[in-house]
Amino acid sequence: MKIKFIGTGSGFTSLARFHSSLLITSKNYNLLVDCGDGVSQAILTQNINYNIIDAILISHLHPDHYSGLPSLITQMKLGERKKELSIFVHSSNKDFIEDFIYHSYLFKERMNFKLNVIPFDEEKEIILIDDFCLTSKLNSHLDKYQTDELKNNISFISLSFLFKDDENSCIYTGDIGSEKDLYLFNQKVDWLIAEITHVKFENLIEIFEKLNLQKIVLTHVPDNFEIQFEKYLESIANHLKSRFILAFDGLELKHYNSDCL
Repeated sequence: MKIKFIGTGSGFTSLARFHSSLLITSKNYNLLVDCGDGVSQAILTQNINYNIIDAILISHLHPDHYSGLPSLITQMKLGERKKELSIFVHSSNKDFIEDFIYHSYLFKERMNFKLNVIPFDEEKEIILIDDFCLTSKLNSHLDKYQTDELKNNISFISLSFLFKDDENSCIYTGDIGSEKDLYLFNQKVDWLIAEITHVKFENLIEIFEKLNLQKIVLTHVPDNFEIQFEKYLESIANHLKSRFILAFDGLELKHYNSDCL
């Protein structure tokens, strides 16, 4: 498994980082996870051809995680893509995503390629290809929005994901509501990709030890956060420093003896 970070910024638009997106590659299958505002330019910045993307997976419907979708599909269309594209969304969001695409004037009958919006439900395994699979679980990120007025009219689904192939396993938290969401998957993994906006520095070592991780990679990074992170690293034991990585646009994780490069 190889993971390339396309965008590592927070919900604030930044000149230093693009919004949330990462590309996971296994078995020559390329899965784009989240596609926030500006994702098309972010992908170009990383010298990635749009047409290598086999599928897109959306964690939740905050704009910094999905609103770049129509623009990305447009670029694929303009680039005369021929290969089928799958978009995986929670079943409660399928109709909205299809309408979003349709109302962006991206009509299926005028596309150069087959476009499939594929619904899934939490806790059900999706096999993408061979041994490359994912499972999702609900987290509490959107719980704060639920009111009696809204809960029957809009989906409040936010997901965390477990990715596995025959080399690696990885949890991507997406955006979370509290640190309890970091423990949704009760199994050992190599990498935890965690958003840092809702996680406290002082709890990182406890999280690392409880989950028995190889690495914690922190993403969803606000501007000027690097200084705080460097101060944190100075405060912890030397043998732990390399276990924590602050993601940046273009960072790659690869499997070599359960480590990353």
